[in-house]
Amino acid sequence: MTDPRAAKDAARAQARARRDSLSDDQMRAFAADALRDRFLEELVRPGFIADGPVAGYWPLGSELDVRPLLLHLRTGGRSIALPVSGPRGQALTFRDWDPALPLDAGRYGIQEPGADRSEVVPAVLLVPMLAFDRSGHRLGYGAGYYDRTLDALRAIRPVLAVGMAFAAQEMDAVPHGAHDERLDWILTERETLRFTQ
Repeated sequence: MTDPRAAKDAARAQARARRDSLSDDQMRAFAADALRDRFLEELVRPGFIADGPVAGYWPLGSELDVRPLLLHLRTGGRSIALPVSGPRGQALTFRDWDPALPLDAGRYGIQEPGADRSEVVPAVLLVPMLAFDRSGHRLGYGAGYYDRTLDALRAIRPVLAVGMAFAAQEMDAVPHGAHDERLDWILTERETLRFTQ
């Protein structure tokens, strides 16, 4: 019988190597712009996407850069937040992001808004990942931050979870367990996958 944790660890190593191999800066910039345009075309239309705040993320390592989308949304008047990671095992919180203000280095060295910025409860959550499959499962880094966060948010309000990834991050089947939260949508530079109505 296969150990689920070992299967996830092996999948993470493979997925990280695949994502890290996408080293062409021009391709990465194209993908960031393509995802911005795809998000605006598919999700930002009257009566479809919630009017509430959008929470993105500051890219870590080889993660897909969603900042072009966040800047576009903020320029258009949308409230934008970035995650603040607390102790391992707890859900993320989110603070308002003003691009004109400096960010602090948080846990793991990820840039995040300072403690003086107001907390935000997002209506849309952009989710980074190592890999995804066509059933809406994602493979994260193993700390469970986003699974706990989605569970906590979905308990208090509807939230649209949108995975953001390079098409090359797709795998046939992501190992997952009962506590792994599925995504509502996944966007890549090539296509849109929708799993909920």
